[in-house]
Amino acid sequence: MAKIKVLSVTSEIFPLIKTGGLADVAGALPLALGRLDVEMRTLVPCYPAIREKLKKAVLEHEFADFYGGKARLLSATFNDLPLLLLEAPHLYDRPGNPYVMADGQNWPDNAARFAALARAGASIGQGLLAGFKPDIVHAHDWQAGLVPAFLHYDARPAPKTVMTVHNLAFQGQFGPEWLARIGLPPQAWHTDGVEYYGTIGYLKAGLRFADKITTVSPTYAVEIRSPAAGMGLDGLINARAGDLVGIINGIDTRVWDPGSDDALESTFDSDHFGARWANRKALQERMGLDQDPDALLCGIVTRLSWQKGLDLLLEAIPALMRLGGQLVLLGAGDANLESGFRAAAATYPGRIACEFGYDERLAHQIQAGSDSILVPSRFEPCGLTQLCALRYGAVPIVARVGGLADTVIDANEMALANGVATGIQFFPVAREPLIEALTRAARLFAVPDDWQLMQTNGMNTDVSWSGPARRYADLYRSLLGRAA
Repeated sequence: MAKIKVLSVTSEIFPLIKTGGLADVAGALPLALGRLDVEMRTLVPCYPAIREKLKKAVLEHEFADFYGGKARLLSATFNDLPLLLLEAPHLYDRPGNPYVMADGQNWPDNAARFAALARAGASIGQGLLAGFKPDIVHAHDWQAGLVPAFLHYDARPAPKTVMTVHNLAFQGQFGPEWLARIGLPPQAWHTDGVEYYGTIGYLKAGLRFADKITTVSPTYAVEIRSPAAGMGLDGLINARAGDLVGIINGIDTRVWDPGSDDALESTFDSDHFGARWANRKALQERMGLDQDPDALLCGIVTRLSWQKGLDLLLEAIPALMRLGGQLVLLGAGDANLESGFRAAAATYPGRIACEFGYDERLAHQIQAGSDSILVPSRFEPCGLTQLCALRYGAVPIVARVGGLADTVIDANEMALANGVATGIQFFPVAREPLIEALTRAARLFAVPDDWQLMQTNGMNTDVSWSGPARRYADLYRSLLGRAA
């Protein structure tokens, strides 16, 4: 059977450029699909950070005037990832974050920057490149949301399309004055088109016109059909419910491998679990925490935002301290939350330590050295932090929402009795249930055999892309009318 050819369109891809979990998915999924007779190439903007890392690129196509300037399509391979790069200096040759300026404000021309990415993806889907004509174009998040819309309004033979929602909270909304400037026809300005509460909705466009819609966990696929989690799009999502599929994410188990991770003080696996202890001691030392073997050492690796429930954790810190716990935080984001955690670290020296920003090696060290990883999110489409925690033997304490509910087996009485628990869930997402979860964790931590069983259960859980990639491959085949 001929390989299925898929073009993935994304605004970031690990390890070339990353601001969040989208990059991890975009970087790992093509490699997993390659073992399943799916040839996936990824279209991504050629930001300076990407260009600096590429040794060689091949010119595939030139645009004389592309959204205000000259542009080129280049092909390259990086870490076995086949890439197509949209090189448009007037759109992407900017320092730092792909989406925002140094002051945290969005780039004022983001409407054009990501319409250009989508337009290039749609054109490749229509056969722009002689050497690669995809059967399917797979668009990720709002930045690629216009791909299905361009293909629809072009009214030309087109590939099938898949739209993946990584986080419905980020929708890409721009004023109606952009409609003609980004290349959409007047008839697109309609509630059955791209119009969304008086704006052009990039994500709305993808949800409206894609052949299939996926989210990154089954529970999140259910949640976004409700007004509470639908972010204003629940009506459209319910109308497309027959085309909606939830597929849980995996993680790249080559990158996240405690048995070979060079960021760790001591590598380990579930058969050599004692070696993990050295990472705990090293983490306490690096972060200036007391060398307390009896403290429940909790780690957090996250973006600091209301979504992540970190205001609730700040409220629960006195309770965690009363339980004899410690806390390590790595993250950045909301200034008020950063200030709150700085104050907490000053109030409890030796018990709480924070590093604001992102450090990939430290993220690995926190996963390997913490007894538990906290993920108290108000909503979480999938979450990768808890998957890394399972892989590294850190017991996840999570809110029972989205992908957290799908991936962590709560240590309730039945799960403990049958020896299958991998973590602790709490709901509703509020201060008191979080404190109760921390209290349960402290009680379980005081029984080393029970705690270590949860740790090794987690380490023996398959969190790789193997299963999710098969489900994506089956989805592609169903779109093309091929047998699984």
